[in-house]
Amino acid sequence: MKYILNPLNNPNMTIREFYLANYPSDDMGDGINPNATFDGLWEIINKYGLIKDVYDYLYVYDTLIRERVFEKLAANKGCEYDVIYYQWLKNTAL
Repeated sequence: MKYILNPLNNPNMTIREFYLANYPSDDMGDGINPNATFDGLWEIINKYGLIKDVYDYLYVYDTLIRERVFEKLAANKGCEYDVIYYQWLKNTAL
């Protein structure tokens, strides 16, 4: 996935800034937690909890948004999407 190249598209931006810049036609992006960061999301994924923890952190309960955000997190971490996804599933299955 190629992301829009602009000054906001960097690993330090909030998830909402990233999402709105790259998916402006998705109205649900406005509902993303304005304080959610990719580092914070990584912490949520790596702690033991419930699957809904990621959705609660994002303030949205939409699979497409979660998938897009996981793609960007994977790009930030230099790994494949599946690494992020399976880490999330592993920790939520306990």
